[in-house]
Amino acid sequence: MTENTRVKFWIDDKEVEAPLGATILQAALDAGIYIPHLCHHPDLPPGGVCRLCVVEIEGEERPVCACLTPVGEGMVVRTQSEQVSRLRRLAIDLILAAHPVDCGTCQKYLNCELQSLKQYLGVEDPIVPRRGKLLPVNKSNPLFFHDPNKCVLCGRCVRACWDLREVGVLRYLEKNEEFYVYTPDELPLAEAGCRFCGACAEVCPTGAIQDKEEELAKAKNRRAALVPCRGSCPGEIDVPRYLRFIRQGNYWAAAAVVREKVPFPLVLGFVCDHPCEAVCRRRAVNEAIAIRELKRFVAERDSGEWKAKVAVGEPTGKRVAVVGSGPAGLTAAYFLRLKGHEVTVFEAMPEPGGMLRYGIPSYRLPGWALDQDLEEIRRLGVQIQTQVRVDSAEELLTHGYDAVLVAVGAQRGIRLPLPGSDGEGVLVGLEFLKKVNAGEAVTVGRRVMVLGGGNVAFDCARVARRLGADEVYLACLECREKMPASEDEIRQGQDEGIVLMPARTATRLLRSNGVLVGVELLAVEDFHFEEDGSVELETVYGSEEVVEVETVIYAVGQAVELPESFGIERTERGLVAIDEYSLSTSQEGVFAAGDAVTGTTSVVKAAASGRRAARAIDLYLEGSGELERKLAPPQAQAKCLGPRPGFAYLPRVAEKSLPPEQRVTGFCAVVEGLNEEEALYEADRCLECDLRLNITPIKFWGSY
Repeated sequence: MTENTRVKFWIDDKEVEAPLGATILQAALDAGIYIPHLCHHPDLPPGGVCRLCVVEIEGEERPVCACLTPVGEGMVVRTQSEQVSRLRRLAIDLILAAHPVDCGTCQKYLNCELQSLKQYLGVEDPIVPRRGKLLPVNKSNPLFFHDPNKCVLCGRCVRACWDLREVGVLRYLEKNEEFYVYTPDELPLAEAGCRFCGACAEVCPTGAIQDKEEELAKAKNRRAALVPCRGSCPGEIDVPRYLRFIRQGNYWAAAAVVREKVPFPLVLGFVCDHPCEAVCRRRAVNEAIAIRELKRFVAERDSGEWKAKVAVGEPTGKRVAVVGSGPAGLTAAYFLRLKGHEVTVFEAMPEPGGMLRYGIPSYRLPGWALDQDLEEIRRLGVQIQTQVRVDSAEELLTHGYDAVLVAVGAQRGIRLPLPGSDGEGVLVGLEFLKKVNAGEAVTVGRRVMVLGGGNVAFDCARVARRLGADEVYLACLECREKMPASEDEIRQGQDEGIVLMPARTATRLLRSNGVLVGVELLAVEDFHFEEDGSVELETVYGSEEVVEVETVIYAVGQAVELPESFGIERTERGLVAIDEYSLSTSQEGVFAAGDAVTGTTSVVKAAASGRRAARAIDLYLEGSGELERKLAPPQAQAKCLGPRPGFAYLPRVAEKSLPPEQRVTGFCAVVEGLNEEEALYEADRCLECDLRLNITPIKFWGSY
């Protein structure tokens, strides 16, 4: 007989066919015939513990467990009889005897199989007297809590730990004559060698092992919560997938995973604000995975084998104009070109890249990295015209373009109308950064005050240090804990000597004979923004202080700069008004994306907005709107993790950066990339949370 041999038999007068070697229970469930069970799980070896799946076989003296009994040719199985019902009732009574009477709490985020079985079997109160285990609930571990009082000794978690993941840290234990499951000597999970894969929680039928609810509450749905790095990425990049490719040593494939969603793997490797790391489940164990640094690692070692899979679609005859060559505009251009449309990008500045080139200092994003990603976009045939200012979307439409995307960003800095702002010594953040990045000579003096608390403010402050300022102050409305700048920027800025003055507002600029000599500040008690973007402040009486400076740099926000002749509606905040779903503006055929729509955001959010715009425009041009392309090869995803002593304590790879005193002397990159040994080590720290999604979901009796 071969592995494909199948046998025919009968279950409750219904003819069933199943592979030779299959158990009665699995064959029945596959045929849509429900047999009650609790210890069985399709991904685990059979246990035969709960005794709920007992059935009668014609010719057999005693009922048997369906999960342990293989099917046979011509076998006749009965799932219902007086004897079967009696045995099942005894089995469920024994299970419930040591289970809490009020166990509804385990249904807060998952359906309880035990409750479902009680309903199926019609059990209200068990015949066997109940007893309370009164064992302590363990909430001390990261990610999971353990309630041994709910444990029914079905053994699923133990089999998942030993047979599915081959980690082997769960055991059957006894305390006060009560049995339950936990680690040897009740060691914390980390000390026991747990890999925190969550398989035990996934297969537990009663909630004895559960995810901590606060972890699940961080995302809109359970799937996103279980793999939060992917769920929180605006670009929808499959983080676990490219980390797995790194562990396999396939670096071009890892870079290809990023390129499937965003055409800027190298740029993101330098400047992504990595929201994925903030929610990384490894962070609860000890430290988050260095996801951004790993992205940079693979992008720098990308051999480009994925290029063979990048093919421009059949020409559609449609033309799209993209106004603005920032991350939103270029991402949209990239995906629209792949769909077969002709795409032309118009950029007012001498070089493409938008704020990537002119708004981010080169010590954070080297120009060569941007140029390398841009080359791939150009290679597809995207035309980029620089030093071309577009003043009218209508004009583009009349010149033969079928659709226009407005992706100009929020490229105009805001100057606060403070007394003393007119005159020398006052700079606006974005204009300041543009001049520096364009190679123009800019003088800031010895003492500088930057107003603002975001990344642009820190960029201005750190650039001022590199231009020769000895003392640089940064004042913002927010308290230190709520400053909008990334922690990387804040930490590196402080290392470079930036003096933070949080919870302050500037009231006026002080001048002597027209020369700027200082800034007056007040302490801020509280503040909030109105719908129109204006701010309401509550300051501390008598908290005035003056900081002597020669230059003030405004970095308090950015605005969209579009001429009225563009002909599209704007919001109260001056942003481009769009339809939330179609991304279309008030003008037919004109769409908008990126910071022009949302206000200042991150690079990855702008790129994600551009991708959504590409989908919307493709649909408008009568395309399918389908942008999914697999550039990476199929990936082997082993279920087994294996034992790893000390896994929970593996520290995050240390960041390697230039000494602060060396950084401020020029514009070379501050942070060094990972070497291969460091990258493989860091990728190997991943919990592989996505493996849990491959565990077969349990179907309840009502679905059969």
